[in-house]
Amino acid sequence: MDGLKKKFHMSGRRYTQLITAVLYNCNILGFAKGRIYKGNLKGICAPGLNCYSCPGAVTACPLGSLQSALVSAKYKFPYYILGTIILMGLLLGRFICGFLCPFGFLEELLYKIPSPKLKKNRLTGILIYFKYFILVFFVIIIPLVSFSPGFCKYICPAGTLEAGIPLTLYQEPLRMLIGRLFYWKVFVLTAVIAGCIFCYRAFCRFLCPLGAIYALFNPISFFGIRVDKEKCIHCNACIKTCLMDTKKVCDGECIHCGKCIKSCPVDAIYYGTDRVKLKDYKTHGDN
Repeated sequence: MDGLKKKFHMSGRRYTQLITAVLYNCNILGFAKGRIYKGNLKGICAPGLNCYSCPGAVTACPLGSLQSALVSAKYKFPYYILGTIILMGLLLGRFICGFLCPFGFLEELLYKIPSPKLKKNRLTGILIYFKYFILVFFVIIIPLVSFSPGFCKYICPAGTLEAGIPLTLYQEPLRMLIGRLFYWKVFVLTAVIAGCIFCYRAFCRFLCPLGAIYALFNPISFFGIRVDKEKCIHCNACIKTCLMDTKKVCDGECIHCGKCIKSCPVDAIYYGTDRVKLKDYKTHGDN
């Protein structure tokens, strides 16, 4: 297969993000009654970041599932969840971030709010590595050492927005248990929301451990943004127009949003399934 060369329009991506968010959270009765769905679908991980405990959620979150599996790893190795995440990474990489993540969709909507915008620069190019620290320490080490889901417990803004706040509003017993940890999580959520207004996908770029996992698979993912090396003139227009901290097309920071497709003066970039050889498409634009 030579690749799927039909271009995705930005409006098509928006519809995909919206439909995905609705499908992840289609348990309408859960929203009406403030109850968590616990059916068979909860045994399946959605590709993007979406809290298991959201009243509308019908699937599990890959990060939450991974942490829960690591907590019990001394009894049973988490083959299923690790295999699921690896498979999704190999198939789509950070295409999931750009198209199939409800929280990423929210980040992009927040960025549309009129305000001064922080453009990518040398500092943001350094901060992108912080998400790998969060992945190692909060998603892996804390569950293995203290037997608690570190990221979900201390950081995850999606969990606070989708589950923590709605469930405490619905259930009076939970309101009686509100303490410092809840207020900390609300502070983190507020900071993330504010950051996303001024900085494009701030959480996705600097903090999201799921994005960090998919970034590792991005250069070898089966489907995503591809470059025709016969057409490429190495003008760096793709890197300059990209709002993420990419240094090469389809590197670990690329979310396959398609903005680079429109910017390419020689129509060398497209969505496809043939594997990209990054060394052939090195660019030297600013971070």
